[in-house]
Amino acid sequence: MEGHLQVPAEPTETIAEAQESIVESFQFFDDWSERYQYLIELGRQLPPFPETAQVESNRIHGCQSGVWLVCDYRNGRLEFAATSDSAIVAGIIALLLQVYSGRQPQQVLATTPTFVDEIGLSTHLSPHRANGLALMLERIRAFATAHASEDLAEDDT
Repeated sequence: MEGHLQVPAEPTETIAEAQESIVESFQFFDDWSERYQYLIELGRQLPPFPETAQVESNRIHGCQSGVWLVCDYRNGRLEFAATSDSAIVAGIIALLLQVYSGRQPQQVLATTPTFVDEIGLSTHLSPHRANGLALMLERIRAFATAHASEDLAEDDT
């Protein structure tokens, strides 16, 4: 995936600020039909995801829709890219990338996605989409765990 990601190496806001920004954005909408439209718009704004990365090893199995997630580890930071064939799931991906991409592995592991409950997303997703969200978070944490271990091994040498 080297060279394909279009996310900044270091986010301009902290994880807490990113989550608060998401919560504030969703407060502008009165109902969930508007919030779903906003999610769809966020998904449309995702950077292009290379077709060459839409391979089985990058697919998140267990999601009802097609979801592909990759991670580059550069300069001590995890840079995620993802896509989905579902417009709403692509919007959820955009939220996850806002919170987790460009962070150090330890930051990712120390962060609970509180925005999910704060915006009411957890109660407004179908069981299949909720499962997909849990699987995406699990994969993000797995990348962070793998690279946090690498960081510790490098520190020991």
